[in-house]
Amino acid sequence: MYKIMLADDEGIVIDALKFIIEKNFEGKCIVEFAKTGRNVIELSETFLPDIAFIDIQMPGINGIDAMKEIRKNNSSIIFIVISAYDKFDYAKESINLGVMEYINKPIMQDKIVTILKHAMEIVDKERNRRRNDLLIREKLENVVPVIESGFIYSILFQEHFEEDIENYKQLLGVLVDYGYMISFVCGENQENNRMTNAIGSGIRIQSSYRDIREYIKEFFPGIIGPVMANKIAVLMPCNEKNMDYEVRIELIERARQLSRKLKNRLDLQFRIGIGKVRNINEASKSYSEALNALISTTGRVAHVEDLPIGCGYEKDYPVELEQRLFEAVTRGDITNCNEAANQFFEWMVEQYGEFEDDIKLKSLEFVLRAEQIAYESGGMIYEFRSRSDYLSVLYQMKEKEDFRGWFMEKIFAACRNVKVKKEESSSSVIDKAKEYIEKYYHKDISLDEVSKEVNISPYYFSKLFKEETGENFIEYLTNIRLKCAKELLQNTDMSMKEICGKIGYLDPNYFSRIFKKNIGISPTEYKEGKGLKV
Repeated sequence: MYKIMLADDEGIVIDALKFIIEKNFEGKCIVEFAKTGRNVIELSETFLPDIAFIDIQMPGINGIDAMKEIRKNNSSIIFIVISAYDKFDYAKESINLGVMEYINKPIMQDKIVTILKHAMEIVDKERNRRRNDLLIREKLENVVPVIESGFIYSILFQEHFEEDIENYKQLLGVLVDYGYMISFVCGENQENNRMTNAIGSGIRIQSSYRDIREYIKEFFPGIIGPVMANKIAVLMPCNEKNMDYEVRIELIERARQLSRKLKNRLDLQFRIGIGKVRNINEASKSYSEALNALISTTGRVAHVEDLPIGCGYEKDYPVELEQRLFEAVTRGDITNCNEAANQFFEWMVEQYGEFEDDIKLKSLEFVLRAEQIAYESGGMIYEFRSRSDYLSVLYQMKEKEDFRGWFMEKIFAACRNVKVKKEESSSSVIDKAKEYIEKYYHKDISLDEVSKEVNISPYYFSKLFKEETGENFIEYLTNIRLKCAKELLQNTDMSMKEICGKIGYLDPNYFSRIFKKNIGISPTEYKEGKGLKV
């Protein structure tokens, strides 16, 4: 149905338009009319027309001003202006309101019908667009929480590659590199710094998760993670890597208000911990700080920077450079490791060049930390006396370049050992996977089955397999099956069904489609010799 509003002070014009519409569009339109500018505006607010025929000259508020007022509350309405001939040029030149058509009196039936059909087409397109927009919004309402939960899970449990974080940020419209974590912990009651009945409370917030998301978004429009036991983690992206005192105070007050609202709505106690601003790739540290803040106090809301938690650093200490160095060691990233190590040594020399013992001590500290990472990654075998000469060697050194050389050599060795171990581990896993595929490709094997065989998660195995082989699992399996199929087609008299059974395909038609897609010709053509050069 189309809602059509007629606005003209001449009753004969309204009657004529109404007759034309009802005759040519029977059962398709609801028609209402008004004879003054004020009445037109009032009618538009209650009737909400799709299409409006409006005369320029009406008593009181004229048609132009009426349209301006109507447009404020109805952006999609289609205006069709009707005017006496001597006012037509004025109307056409002065109205900039998205008027679809101008009609001069007297009204011609054929023209009205043609114009109205066109207007109805525009209304239909707009309705379809709005309908599609609503469908997309509805889908997003279901998809966004899943994406946000995946993002939070990835950064908390470190099950990601750097490009995964960037993909999540792009999907969620996160354009900044920093953020802080908020931890929501619930229970029936609070006893000192712990919440009672964590399991039961976790079940309750799981059933109310959609409502809790809306409450949290109202106060903290960030990225909300899934329910984990009786906890929910939230990432709040921000532009600055440091939080001003005033911002922190306002943040704490908002958290207190939200805690009260959650208690009133869900009849559960909520404690809220807030971590420091960090690079989003390090958000897991901010989350640990948020939890530690709650452990260290009995308050309903706790910000880690209000509490004596964590390590404080002297002014100008290159904390981020230190973090970058050990992150590079952990990844086995030799280039970034060497760069960060060299920059840190330069900082020590520039700031404390006259304190050689302190530089040696810091160098030793960093080397031991780097080697500990290598030990934990399996890149080095720990031997109690493997570092027995470190102190004596450092003590004998007199030149700073000697310190640097020793420092860089040890850091490099630890990072290289991590890298080699990762590569060996990856190669070993993929070699084992390839052997399994070669052995069982003729069966209905899946990525999940092979990942279980090599004892790593399907998600990580899929990434690793692609990186090591340049193909995804399905592509690799398909190529092996097709290689065998070509040999059987050329060297045996097996039927298509028998060949399918030999290479792991149950449906000959599906096999034929896969074969032609990848080889360029059908299996039958290949067997006839047309594929010998393929």
